[in-house]
Amino acid sequence: MSEQQRAAGGEGRGAVRERRVRADGVELCVAELGDPELPTVVLVHGYPDSKEVWSAVAHRLADRFHVVLYDVRGHGGSTAPRPLRGGFTLKKLTDDFLAVADAVSPGRPVHLVGHDWGSVQGWEFVTAARTEGRIASFTSMSGPSLDHFGHWIRRRLRRPTPRAAAQLLGQGAKSWYVYLLHTPVLPELAWRGPLGRRWPGILRRTEKIAADGYPTSSLPTDAAHGAWLYRDNVRSRLSNPREDAYAHAPVQLITPLDDAFLSERLYDGLEAWVPRLTRRTLPAKHWVPRTRPDRLAAWITEFVTATESGHPAPVATGRYADRFGGQLVLVTGAASGIGRATALAFAEAGARVVAVDRDAAGAARTAEAARLAGAPTAWAETADVSDGEAMEKLAERVTAEHGVVDVLVNNAGIALAGTFLHTTAEDWKRILDTNLWGVIHGCRLFGGRMAQRGQGGHIVNVASAAAYLPSKTLTAYSTSKAAVLMLSECLRAEFAGQDIGVSAICPGIVTTDITAAARFAGVDADEEQRLRTRAARLYRLRNYPPEKVAEAILRAVVRDQAVVPVTPEARSGRFLSRLAPGAVRAIGRLDPPL
Repeated sequence: MSEQQRAAGGEGRGAVRERRVRADGVELCVAELGDPELPTVVLVHGYPDSKEVWSAVAHRLADRFHVVLYDVRGHGGSTAPRPLRGGFTLKKLTDDFLAVADAVSPGRPVHLVGHDWGSVQGWEFVTAARTEGRIASFTSMSGPSLDHFGHWIRRRLRRPTPRAAAQLLGQGAKSWYVYLLHTPVLPELAWRGPLGRRWPGILRRTEKIAADGYPTSSLPTDAAHGAWLYRDNVRSRLSNPREDAYAHAPVQLITPLDDAFLSERLYDGLEAWVPRLTRRTLPAKHWVPRTRPDRLAAWITEFVTATESGHPAPVATGRYADRFGGQLVLVTGAASGIGRATALAFAEAGARVVAVDRDAAGAARTAEAARLAGAPTAWAETADVSDGEAMEKLAERVTAEHGVVDVLVNNAGIALAGTFLHTTAEDWKRILDTNLWGVIHGCRLFGGRMAQRGQGGHIVNVASAAAYLPSKTLTAYSTSKAAVLMLSECLRAEFAGQDIGVSAICPGIVTTDITAAARFAGVDADEEQRLRTRAARLYRLRNYPPEKVAEAILRAVVRDQAVVPVTPEARSGRFLSRLAPGAVRAIGRLDPPL
């Protein structure tokens, strides 16, 4: 059974159906999954791949669409043109695409998806006059239009500012392989020799692609033939780009931010060529069809469905909408304060939000506000993070109903003030169960599922500036937050090899309701209430809103920051703790203003 048959037929999505399609002297190997009566999605592979690069994505799309994959001429099961020189021009590749589209969807336009050279071809298809009406939408990833690229170069050469020069040099360095592929004979010898044998291992090391039957055994021949994609098109088109290369269908651009071959800046100004453009970014390397199939399938589904309906889905307008749109974000302690602000910030960026809190009504209010703020969907869940069994059930329920979480924010926490000798064993258990074990439960249950999925993610643990600023009256609280900080640092090291980022957020004094429920050890009820009122007054005077912490959390995920102090006192305290730890310890002996 082939990889595609395992992915499709073995999962009840119907057997893979293969056919041969003739086009301009070659025979193309075409595979189909799903119901032909559904909208057709055509997946076009890049270099040096064959159609199997898409198998994981095709498997995820087959329930909703008629999915079509084909081997580009000279690759996989498709025959090669004779002679090879001149047989891979964009004109002939367009002929191939039209032949496939006419065979699999004769009376209805198709939704085109391309990666790498499949995307380069796709740009040709979606901007050529003769394909107008045959393409309903185009999703592009890791492959620019050669025409747009040519104009991009020309604009920077005409106005050689330092920034323009840096962008040209940067992309020029990333394109090192293009120069090598233009050399005669050597690429073919390398691919049919040592490079072809070592390529699967190179992909596993550099891209973290699992050894699951990809690449296929046809790789050496595919790569040798595919060198002509570059030789037949790149120099001629970059030196003489078309002036009419405007897209005649809506385009979704997915940009892997860690792509070793293409700069993100390459797509600057793309709106001039694409009137209906949706941008997405992904913290991933080049081969996203293999490393991020869940995210790609979700974005393709959303885009195709919106296009088919004739009513494009509302696009989130938040600052990070291109980064978090459609992602699943779970926030604990979401009923109020930093948790609520964070849930709403992710909602504004277009994320799907799960608001978790032991306050069921508060979680429900946050979920409703998240939908109003821009979340496509938002759900409220009730759980006490200190209860391991309840968190187990929560993780099972969320995964079954919504999928694996992309971003986890462990925010839930409680406050406890008092000296060590006044802090009872019960006080210690309560604060450690919530502040530390709540984070451990979240990281273990949701982070474990991220790791098992193997498609990256991010964990945010909300600690505190108290984690590195000792105080004689915050012994238990500071200890719990210091443990969260170190846990985050350890997990960051452990999960780095699985593309899971971990950030510790360390706020200072932030205006939230945490003081209303704070415990003050060693005092009676009246004195405790007085201290709560006084602390609340101090926090209100400080007037640092939780929305700023939420903004720092989103920024930490985008930038993959390790430790993020928030508020001026948190930043200065972090600096002082590293520069002059003795001074910090001396300050910790002072009585706080409570």
